[in-house]
Amino acid sequence: MKKFINATIYGDAESTEILVENNKFKAVGTNLGDADEVVDLEGRLVLPPYVDPHLHLDYIFSGLGEGNANVSGTLFEGIQRWSDNKKDLTEDKVRESALKGIKKEVSHGVQYIRTHVDVTDPNLTGMKALLKLREELKDIVTLQLVAFPQEGFFRYKGGPELVRKALEMGADVVGGIPHFEISYEHGVESLKQIVDLALEFDVMIDIHCDENDDPNSRFLEVLNALVMEKDYGAKTTASHTTSFGAVEASYANKMMGLFRESKINFISCPTENAHLQGRGDAYPKRRGLTRVKELLENGNNVAFAQDSIADYWYPLGNGNMMNILDNGIHLAHYTHIDEINKALDLITSNGANVLNIEDYGIKAGNSANFIVLDAHDAYEAVRERAEVLASVRNGEYLFKREVRKNEIEVDFLSK
Repeated sequence: MKKFINATIYGDAESTEILVENNKFKAVGTNLGDADEVVDLEGRLVLPPYVDPHLHLDYIFSGLGEGNANVSGTLFEGIQRWSDNKKDLTEDKVRESALKGIKKEVSHGVQYIRTHVDVTDPNLTGMKALLKLREELKDIVTLQLVAFPQEGFFRYKGGPELVRKALEMGADVVGGIPHFEISYEHGVESLKQIVDLALEFDVMIDIHCDENDDPNSRFLEVLNALVMEKDYGAKTTASHTTSFGAVEASYANKMMGLFRESKINFISCPTENAHLQGRGDAYPKRRGLTRVKELLENGNNVAFAQDSIADYWYPLGNGNMMNILDNGIHLAHYTHIDEINKALDLITSNGANVLNIEDYGIKAGNSANFIVLDAHDAYEAVRERAEVLASVRNGEYLFKREVRKNEIEVDFLSK
């Protein structure tokens, strides 16, 4: 039995100790009694592991190398460049790049990843590679795989059949990209068939939805209506929805009531979409963000995500969710002190809600998964972009680090 003492537990003002036994949280509270091993956390902040609910592991580092730059910086050039270059993809290549991305994320405290896997490939190369990794790495990181038709459900020849095959192979989630189909009608029909597939296979839904600057893009409305009809909103996620950040207030207000009723989830990718969106704008330039703050106030679940790491869509990224959080709260104006104090939800529990993870959180009976930050409260953690000092999975360390010491030689008081 192991006991962690002098902990500042995020969201629990009363408890200071955590007792772990047989890979589970045995108790959380104070004065929990004796243990075989006692770890003094010295008042540092403890919280559930980071969750990255939207990533593309099969694309990791594809944008590196001479001639690989996305010159226009747009979503659509990124898709074309991937289409041109993925023909030489092998399972080994996907495995190698995915492992690099997973290691990056795990080293920053992530223990749960939902990755979209391109299935517009007759060989389903990426899905085969990542299904194997999902099983191999389950004791280190939880992977959810989305059957994602990157080049279009209908736009890519045989797309519906490939999505179905990926679900039969064991994909956890069905995805789509309606704004990339060749017409509005094709996009609507793709959503109808995707919802039907989700119901047939009893899987979650995660749609790349209205990832553009067009305030008249309406696939979010269609998706929400379809899942409202089936009472499937809690198992559905609308990712990106950047166009919803550009619609007029009267339309947004109408939709907010429908979102509240459907309980649909949202994912925003702050760094990626700040990079991709607004490319056609003069000034002012759009932020590439959905209505994050308003959706949260509306009662909808919203999570932040990395999306890409050095691929054809985004030249940066390193899997550090604290960086994503810092950018996101600035772009969303989610910076009132009360908002900052609960902002860590956007990269922890809100992401877990998107993934429908039941065994999550620091409470008795759950798997003993948590991270320790180099901060003593949530405000300090967010303001300082606090480093992860330790990541614990099933009661055992994935890693732990020494506290960094910044020793300054200058005596300021003597000047």
